[in-house]
Amino acid sequence: MDVVDALGERIRDGRLAAGVKLPTEAEVMDEFAVSRTVVREALSKLQAAGLVRTRHGVGTFVVGPGDDSAFRIAPQQLETLRDVIAVLELRIGVESEAAGLAAQRRSPENLAVMRQALDEFAQAVEQGRDAVAADFRFHREIARATQNEHFAGLLDTLGTKIIPRARLDPAGVLDAEAQVYLRRVNAEHESIYDAIAGQDAEAARAAMRTHLANSRERRRRAAAARSLAPHDRRSSSKRSGSRRRRVASIRSSSTRRSRIRRSS
Repeated sequence: MDVVDALGERIRDGRLAAGVKLPTEAEVMDEFAVSRTVVREALSKLQAAGLVRTRHGVGTFVVGPGDDSAFRIAPQQLETLRDVIAVLELRIGVESEAAGLAAQRRSPENLAVMRQALDEFAQAVEQGRDAVAADFRFHREIARATQNEHFAGLLDTLGTKIIPRARLDPAGVLDAEAQVYLRRVNAEHESIYDAIAGQDAEAARAAMRTHLANSRERRRRAAAARSLAPHDRRSSSKRSGSRRRRVASIRSSSTRRSRIRRSS
């Protein structure tokens, strides 16, 4: 469970009551073994969700459990391929439009952050590391480039778990196949970036839709392969059993013929 989910759960179940001051950044870093940047991003998300309020120079305090009717995707809603595909379908609708608006409204600062995220993504992949953080930063900056706080707020609420690899693929050193795939992902990112930099709204929408649809189809194929695997094993087992029975039958017939010849 990440920092946002863990602290959010403690606030909602009353372990951190309204008015209580949250642990310091250093204490949260020690407890969750994360960097100061991760802690600050987590506090920002909790504040955006209305769970905490920061008083500069004093600390961060719990406001309350928040509005249970507010939109959010809980960790248990992203545990299966079907769940991840559902979120990708949501992202296609939201982020395609965000890319179009970003192309019309982006600032030089937005473009600089996107460029840095893409460069970090490429560097991580070439070093054999995954790039979930850089991937999310790129998409988040596109949302910010819409200059519409609701797009950015939605991505902040969802966090890095909207990146399918963050939930389904094992962490660790990338193999050659994974590197090839992630290079292709970043090529799609570059197409999105080029359209936004060129202020071509329709091209940006199309590039984002293609990028997310490709990710969805890859997950659908993986889901189909997994669902077929047990059937394939059963079919293979049946074929193997059938072959064994045929061999046994042939051997039995041969034995009977041999006995008949000896007796005659």
